[in-house]
Amino acid sequence: MRLRDKVAIITGGGSGLGQASAVLFAREGARIVVVDRDAAGGQATVAQVAAAGGEAMALVSDVGEPGSADRDAAAVLARFGRIDVLCAFAGFSCGGTVLTTDPADWDAVFRANVGGTWLWARAVIPAMQRQGREGCGGSIVTTASQLALAGGRGNTAYIAAKGAILSLTRTMALDFAADGIRVNALVPGAIDTPLLRRSFARHAEPEPLMAASRARHAMGRFGRAQDVAEAALFLASDAAAFTTGTTLAVDGGWLAA
Repeated sequence: MRLRDKVAIITGGGSGLGQASAVLFAREGARIVVVDRDAAGGQATVAQVAAAGGEAMALVSDVGEPGSADRDAAAVLARFGRIDVLCAFAGFSCGGTVLTTDPADWDAVFRANVGGTWLWARAVIPAMQRQGREGCGGSIVTTASQLALAGGRGNTAYIAAKGAILSLTRTMALDFAADGIRVNALVPGAIDTPLLRRSFARHAEPEPLMAASRARHAMGRFGRAQDVAEAALFLASDAAAFTTGTTLAVDGGWLAA
C-alpha cells in the first residue's frame, strides 16, 4: 500500500477528481478527510471510502472562507494526530471574457481556486514542518489546468486562477523543500466531471463544443476522474520522493498537439 497509515486531506472531495482520489487513496491505506461545501457529496464519498475498507471523516466547509481551513486542520489533528497529504481539488469556473466576466464572479473564482489552495496550504504546512523534523514531512498536490499553459477562450477568470496556482505551487516548493515538504501541481485536460459538464451546459449548443474538445486531445476522448486520481496518488506517495515544484500533465496529449 503506497499511503499506508498516512492522513490525506482532499478538498473538493465530494465529487469528481476529489471523490475518485479519496477512494483510491483509501485503498492504498490512507485515512481520508473529505472537505466540501456539499454535505451530501462529502458523506457519499465517506460511504465509498468505507465500502473500500477505509476510514474517513467529512468536513462541510467553504475552502475560501478565512479561518475555515485553520479550524478544520485543527479538527484533523485532534482526531488523527498528523497530516501527511493535502490534495487541493476544490474550485469552480464561471465562464466569460475580460469584458463579460462580472467582478464578483472574478473574485469568487479566485477565492475558491487560488484562495482555497493558499489557505489550506497555510493551515497544514506547520504540521508538516513538525513532521519534517522527524523525517516525515508531507506532500501538497495542487490542481491547475492545461488551459493555464495553453490558453483558452471564454473562461478568463478560471484560466487566470489556474495560472496563479502554478506559480504558487513553484513558490511553495522552494520555500518548504528544506522542511521535507513536496509541492507539485496536477495539470488535467478536460476530465469528465460535474465541473466539466456544468461548463459546457453554459452554452446554448454544447454538443459541438464537446466534440471539438474531445478531438483537441490527441487521445480523442475526455479523461476520467480515475486518470487524475492515479497521478495524484503518485505525487502524494513516496514514489515521488525526489519530485517537487513540478507540473504533471494528465491531458490526453492536449499540450503536445
